[in-house]
Amino acid sequence: MSYGLVFSAETWALLMLFVALLYVYGSWPHSFFKKLGIPGPKPLPFFGTMLEYRKGFHQFDVECLKKYGRVWGIYDARQPVLCIMDQSIFKTILVKECYSLFTNRRNFRLNGPLYDAVSIVEDEDWRRIRSVLSPSFTSGRLKEMFGIMKTHSHILVDNLGKTATRGEAVDIKEFFGAYSMDVVTSTAFSVDIDSLNNPKDPFVTNIKKMLKFDLLNPLFLITALFPFITPVLEKMDFAFFPTSVTDFFFAALKKIKSERVASDHKKKRVDFLQLMVDSQTAGKEHTEKGLSDHEILSQSMIFIFGGYETTSSTLSFFFYNLATNPEAMEKLQEEIDQTFPDKAPVDYEAVMNMEYLDAALNESLRLFPIVGRLERVCKKTVDINGLLIPKDMVVMIPTFALHRDPDYWSDPESFKPERFTKGNKESIDPYMYMPFGLGPRNCIGMRFAQVRTYRLVLINHIMAWFHRLGLDRLCSEQCLSSEVCNRCYKVLVHWVILSTLAMIFWPNVGRTASSSRISS
Repeated sequence: MSYGLVFSAETWALLMLFVALLYVYGSWPHSFFKKLGIPGPKPLPFFGTMLEYRKGFHQFDVECLKKYGRVWGIYDARQPVLCIMDQSIFKTILVKECYSLFTNRRNFRLNGPLYDAVSIVEDEDWRRIRSVLSPSFTSGRLKEMFGIMKTHSHILVDNLGKTATRGEAVDIKEFFGAYSMDVVTSTAFSVDIDSLNNPKDPFVTNIKKMLKFDLLNPLFLITALFPFITPVLEKMDFAFFPTSVTDFFFAALKKIKSERVASDHKKKRVDFLQLMVDSQTAGKEHTEKGLSDHEILSQSMIFIFGGYETTSSTLSFFFYNLATNPEAMEKLQEEIDQTFPDKAPVDYEAVMNMEYLDAALNESLRLFPIVGRLERVCKKTVDINGLLIPKDMVVMIPTFALHRDPDYWSDPESFKPERFTKGNKESIDPYMYMPFGLGPRNCIGMRFAQVRTYRLVLINHIMAWFHRLGLDRLCSEQCLSSEVCNRCYKVLVHWVILSTLAMIFWPNVGRTASSSRISS
């Protein structure tokens, strides 16, 4: 005797109708680009082309460029995304029509208390907040912050030396992250948390929690597959960012701001926080040009968030590129010795005028840009050079693929700082190199990030020891373009620690007899 599900004909009909409707819902938008005559990878019901992200966003973009040309369409679940690498088109999108048609970035909502952060807000609110924040990143302000950066750089070297003495292996990105956190909190809020000496500081542990993101996060999948539910979830205070993390930062920043306002008559500050506080008008929560209390807290948090991850990643890739390219390292060391002979004090003007250092950093950012993708949302249907872009279309410019486009860059996979030296950089099309974005809505902290990176690179002439520390043992296999393999990363960490130790305890070794060598 067998048992099974026995349904009536009506039930089977309803079930089949439900499955059919579900399929139609999951695949209905996926004919969008076909109707427009735009090529692209074949989408799957519900997921679109998102499963291709398993190989990495960057690799997927590079493959699409090779296969479909300079314009193609993909689907983030049910959301069509128009990908553009045609310079004449994305120049209009990012620069010419930024204020009128392409002001805003894609907003996934569920931003929690960060709904009014400068990277998220739209239209007039974005313009107002950006105008208040921009003076924080002038050359004069950055020069004032340089001394603070130097102090934390010395602490970084001391910690690396201690670690080398103990013979411990570390993740260099952790050191760079702590350095970035200390510089950001000191220059932005005049608060010294010293996370280099306190790696378990709540600021660091919480920012790491915030950086954890998974495409298979149930909340993300629900909003991607069923976007009509998003407003309901938003009303229920659901957010992509962990509530415990945002609560911690908002409470800490609120306390810092309150103490600042209370002591305002005693000491006048010139940092990021003070600039925002000064934008407020006494007795008014929100003025025409000033920031509200909540907006101040949101910008402060996004500044910490952005400063921590971008700088630590950029420095990690920069050191890796130098470690695996000894010729470039040698040239950079020569420039350092010429600029700061006999370990002369490092100053702001000298650092900013170092041509090869600037070229090496720019080349590293070409290979590993801070912003791997740029996105804008079209406000109304428009035709740009024969390409019809419908209203509400998400437009994406794949920066990573653009920076490795063989049609514009010779030997694009190689690290060649000479591309950006005098005589060569003038020939680089500024619209083909955009590591910090492009146009009015580019990265507001670009100059701050560059100065912070420069100073660390120069610390105690650390480059003098690249070629003496076993770099020939790096992995012979090709590392993934989006990340450094584990073995290479460990050797790189070993090099940084030993090189720092060498410069601290043997500053004159290596500058005399060329045969002298320290074995790693």
